[in-house]
Amino acid sequence: MVDLTIPFLGPERSAWQYPFATLVRSGARLAFGSDWSVSSPNPMWEMAIAVHRKVPRRYADMVGERATKETFLPDERIDLATAIHAFTMGSAYVNHLDDVTGSIEVGKEADLVVVDRNLFDLSLDELADAKVQLTMVAG
Repeated sequence: MVDLTIPFLGPERSAWQYPFATLVRSGARLAFGSDWSVSSPNPMWEMAIAVHRKVPRRYADMVGERATKETFLPDERIDLATAIHAFTMGSAYVNHLDDVTGSIEVGKEADLVVVDRNLFDLSLDELADAKVQLTMVAG
């Protein structure tokens, strides 16, 4: 983004990229997914970037050191609970499945993962490096 997108968009249009916090404040629902081919398919990395608005150090080879040091549009950061909600209830809502999945409730399918650490209050790299230990689908 630093080398291939921002220079072409310019400063005004670059400020419109990924306006997650602005969308949330407006009342919009966020729906995150891991199937976007220009990003990592790792939801932990995606959440870490949405929360911290920086690229994890592990990405430095691909995006350059500058992208790992600078906070991109810091006012558009969201908290981790909002990012998790976007991956769970937001995606279920977009797929018209929010009555079936997306949250842990009686009567819903238990589609969930267990991770190797408490995701809250972690640094960018700690959150990005969290590993899934167990995946349950329609459990």
